[in-house]
Amino acid sequence: MNRTSVLLADDHVMLTDALVNLVRQEFEVIGVARDGRAMVEMARQSRPNVIVTDISMPHLNGIDAARILRKEASSARLLFLSMHADLPLVEEAFRAGASGYVLKLCSAEEFMKAIQCVARGTTYITPLLAGDLISTLLTAGPQETSRETTLTLRQREVLQLLAEGKTMKEVAAVLGISTRTTESHKYEIMRQLGVRTSAELIRYAVRIKLV
Repeated sequence: MNRTSVLLADDHVMLTDALVNLVRQEFEVIGVARDGRAMVEMARQSRPNVIVTDISMPHLNGIDAARILRKEASSARLLFLSMHADLPLVEEAFRAGASGYVLKLCSAEEFMKAIQCVARGTTYITPLLAGDLISTLLTAGPQETSRETTLTLRQREVLQLLAEGKTMKEVAAVLGISTRTTESHKYEIMRQLGVRTSAELIRYAVRIKLV
């Protein structure tokens, strides 16, 4: 019987080294990605059963990477392993295609249990968040469309790269588009968000945890 294949994605080397040693005790670790773009590319090539990913990563965050894979109809099940415990971000992760969500302060036993759950097709939410998340969903009224959710995936990619300090030319090179197109995206993002300066744009990206 083939073992479940797992791709790990996190930019913290010490953490991923520890995770590799832990996960390989029960599953097959097929690779480690250090940023969201590498995660997407490795998922395309190796087709893992499960992807364990952080949210905050360079070049492309885990949530937007999940959106890309969902758009491509990837069969991989996504388990988010994050330090972020705020419920709106957890909800966004599940809307992006997550099958599970655990916090980095969880035990090794819980982490392995979460991988087992998502690998067999069920959903896992850490007990540290599950009660609050269920309460939020039960008491929530009609959802309002926030300004950040009105941004397209490409706009979010541009915004994250700009907030990381990349120039227009560098952003264009990463995304494989022209500098003029990058400038057009930036202008449209600023118009939609109602901001006037690059500093305001960066503060916004930090606030919604793109960086």
